[in-house]
Amino acid sequence: MTGLQDVYRQQVLNHSREPHNRRQPDNADREVTGFNPLCGDKVTVYLTIDNGAVADVAFEGVGCAITLASASMMTDALVGMTEETALEAIANVDKMFASDSELQDPKLAQVKALQGVRDYPSRIKCATLPWNTAEAALRGSNEQVTTE
Repeated sequence: MTGLQDVYRQQVLNHSREPHNRRQPDNADREVTGFNPLCGDKVTVYLTIDNGAVADVAFEGVGCAITLASASMMTDALVGMTEETALEAIANVDKMFASDSELQDPKLAQVKALQGVRDYPSRIKCATLPWNTAEAALRGSNEQVTTE
């Protein structure tokens, strides 16, 4: 298992150092900010919805390596999903962090790299912040998401 843990650790580091889709799009339909007051992580998630599907997802923000990696992985995973499927994917990611369940959706395969966060309960909020913020955006909320 050590080899797999090393691969996962490297994936998290790669996503945190060079996050995918870290930008503010010109034409986002929805925008929600999430904040973790405990550690200062802050992300804004931007969604562009086209015919009921996530056509684009991007984020801006500051935070720890886990938050940035999770946001990067989230933007890769959600693009192209219907709004309903994206909400199901977010629920599955939340479930992964809350229990020992495995992610079955192939679009979420890279998110498995964050499984080790379950061993550090105080860091789970860092990993779920971008996903919970995207969920709020998908549901049409304009309220800031907070981990507290």
